[in-house]
Amino acid sequence: MPYSKVASNASIASLRDAAPQSFWLDSKLAPATAPTLTVDTSAELVVVGGGYTGLWTALQAKEADPDRDVLLLEAGACGGAASGRNGGFVDASLTHGFANGLQRFPDELRTLIRLGDENLGGLEVTLKRYHIDADFRRSGGFNVATEPYQVEALAAAVSEGVEYGQKLEFWDRDRMQAEIHSPVFEAGLLDVDGVALVDPARLAWGLRQACLDLGVRIFEHTGVTGLVDDGSAVTLKTAHASVRARRVALATNAFPPLLRRLRSYVLPVYDYVLMTEPLTPAQWDSIGWAGRHGLSDSGNQFHYFRPTADGRILWGGYDAVYHWNNGVGPHLDQSPKTFGLLAEHFFEVFPQLTGLRFSHAWGGAIDTCTRFTAFWGLANRGRVGYVLGFTGLGVAATRFGAATMLDLLDGADTERTRLEMVRSKPLPLPGEPLRSIGVGLTRWSLDRADRAQGRRNPWLRTLDRFGLGFDS
Repeated sequence: MPYSKVASNASIASLRDAAPQSFWLDSKLAPATAPTLTVDTSAELVVVGGGYTGLWTALQAKEADPDRDVLLLEAGACGGAASGRNGGFVDASLTHGFANGLQRFPDELRTLIRLGDENLGGLEVTLKRYHIDADFRRSGGFNVATEPYQVEALAAAVSEGVEYGQKLEFWDRDRMQAEIHSPVFEAGLLDVDGVALVDPARLAWGLRQACLDLGVRIFEHTGVTGLVDDGSAVTLKTAHASVRARRVALATNAFPPLLRRLRSYVLPVYDYVLMTEPLTPAQWDSIGWAGRHGLSDSGNQFHYFRPTADGRILWGGYDAVYHWNNGVGPHLDQSPKTFGLLAEHFFEVFPQLTGLRFSHAWGGAIDTCTRFTAFWGLANRGRVGYVLGFTGLGVAATRFGAATMLDLLDGADTERTRLEMVRSKPLPLPGEPLRSIGVGLTRWSLDRADRAQGRRNPWLRTLDRFGLGFDS
């Protein structure tokens, strides 16, 4: 079923009272703000960025060496950007899905799947160790077909995935309809243990507190404006003070990178999300969903959706928006047109919920790249490390990304640093105006493919030929 391209008046009306902020961050559990850096200081390791990547970097650095002096600088509040705005899907995949991993890293995919499973298990152990209550649940996750032509691909994925050790189940239309009552669901592929759900903001806040408890010095509302390397150390400049560091870990996600060389690799795209008001017991009965799994559909422009602990439904995705010259900023976090379209699609999937209203509507940038999965590197003669490009699937993968960045900064020879995935880089993106033209043409082509039984036009086939096609 091709989704509508225009929102109805009823869908627009369902958004009338939606708060323009992340549901997860709109919480009384938000911690008190850490101080701003106002006095020059120094540290052995300085982490720039207080999202998942930065928090995992700081936490794992202190776990490995409790005496290591670790300082974290965050321009806003820890967890206040992508880490507190996402859907809360905790996926074991390090490669943004099996198909994307098979296309790009076929020779080491078995290793990457094993490392991803170990990483997800390690994340769960960490939450228990530090008593982080983030509503973490090993729910499993469905990829659902919404058109008949998608069914065969889901069925074929089972044998491919099982060959690589994944626990996958194909559910036909009858079984899928019995589980979740939506007229558009044609079939489903269940990842039994590779997907969990979490409250993303509470995860970030819990990691922040664990860092503080281990002695990490955190300064919020302290943006870094520049790096200066004097040959023996790196000095980070902020508005009111500076920090001299032996090593620097950059965890800046989609925000403009401090290293100019990275600007040709990172593409910030805006993702938008809705949250419903709590459903009544009768409304839940009308859609089933007893397993409370996380779901995404099989379109090129796909939706992701999941239940929450208090009985709501999160609904996001579909319309990934790029702004000229890697534009980012709070003024782009709201998109009434996209919100209306998302609401229209929600009621197409669950028409029995017509009349339900949305309590929150928000958006924000995610960091993507031409291979749709993370990449790493070092700069300044090994004193500065970075990891970027998680493409919206970083809730778990950032933990692995942080550990690998620490290995690189420490000059350690590990299984992680020997991976081709870690040693290679994605293809760089062109500058403007070619960047905007390419993104626009790709989005148009993906929409056409979704409305033409999945048939990819010459532009998409060209991207596929050069390893730039999105297959995950």
